Amino acid sequence: MKEKPDRAAWLKGGETQCNVQAERWARPYRFVLLGAPGVGKGTQAELLTERFGSCHLSTGDIFRAAKMSSCGCPRGPVMAEAVKYMDAGQLVPDETVLALIVERAKCFQCGGGFLLDGFPRTVAQAEALEKLLGKQDVKLDAVLSYELPLERIVARLSGRRTCPLCKRVYHVQARPPKRRGLCDHCGAELFQRDDDRPETIRVRMEAYEVSTAPLIAFYRRKGLTVSISAGETPEETFERTLEALNSRGTLVF
Repeated sequence: MKEKPDRAAWLKGGETQCNVQAERWARPYRFVLLGAPGVGKGTQAELLTERFGSCHLSTGDIFRAAKMSSCGCPRGPVMAEAVKYMDAGQLVPDETVLALIVERAKCFQCGGGFLLDGFPRTVAQAEALEKLLGKQDVKLDAVLSYELPLERIVARLSGRRTCPLCKRVYHVQARPPKRRGLCDHCGAELFQRDDDRPETIRVRMEAYEVSTAPLIAFYRRKGLTVSISAGETPEETFERTLEALNSRGTLVF
């Protein structure tokens, strides 16, 4: 198994260096990951990283790291602006997200390849990414679009329960706590987030479909979209991912 990338350059930005050496692998893979909340995209990113050594470049991880005072992540002007929006409970504007990506553009030349997650979210962002990659003579191998019927997404997300103290997440069926309704770690009473209630999930999914459909179509016109039906288990979904990439001749062994 390849050494897991530490993503230091992505999380901290600036002149920080990662533990990946540019000459280590002759064939880096570069993917964009798309998928609605609850589809299991994060787990697939972990499996893809383990298989190919690619860096998981998640914009969400940048924001989370910036809010943690102990992570050692410097806050430049752009990051400080992003944190300001997050602290106010507001979405970070597209131009601010793009500025953060530009600051970390060297990550797209990573010798281990990359899995871009959380960006792009719109066609305008995809066009900006295309220009950015073009300047570095870097091309995407595929855009992996994970799909799952709405009812299964509702079932997955509505079963989640969260600890109010340590923030650990459980699932009433797939990953229940040892004691019903109580956190295994700190014993606090678990609760269901408003975002995980069925009625809220349906609204979120409708918004996701509206915003993402044009993006998927954009990449389909370029021959990059690879649609993957999520399986019952992460392993099944991963096998489908490899089969889909193999069938289009993307993977080189």
